[in-house]
Amino acid sequence: MAQRVTYRRRNPYNTKSNKIKVVKTPGGKLIAQHVKKIASRPKCGDCGIALPGVAALRPREYANISKTSKTVQRAYGGSLCGNCVKTRVIRAFLTSEQAIVKKVLKDAEIKEKKAAKKTGKK
Repeated sequence: MAQRVTYRRRNPYNTKSNKIKVVKTPGGKLIAQHVKKIASRPKCGDCGIALPGVAALRPREYANISKTSKTVQRAYGGSLCGNCVKTRVIRAFLTSEQAIVKKVLKDAEIKEKKAAKKTGKK
């Protein structure tokens, strides 16, 4: 006959947060061991891939570990992956370059107009 096992906490329902594992003690008794929920890996904010180098823990457990386990040594270390940071840097560089090119072209156009006015007057 199978031995019965009862929950050890007050919640009597088979919910996600109340999972148990049946374990046999050295005395031969079967007891219920409550199993913690598995943690999902932290994801990149832009592309959604799992962040390498960052510990996968339940939210409250991050308070008890060191900062080096929660981030990597880079801008946007614990929130974006390296490829997304790289594309952001490139995009920022290209937009600033585009603004500089626009300014140069505008200055050249103004100089041209001034030169045309001077030759037209004489």
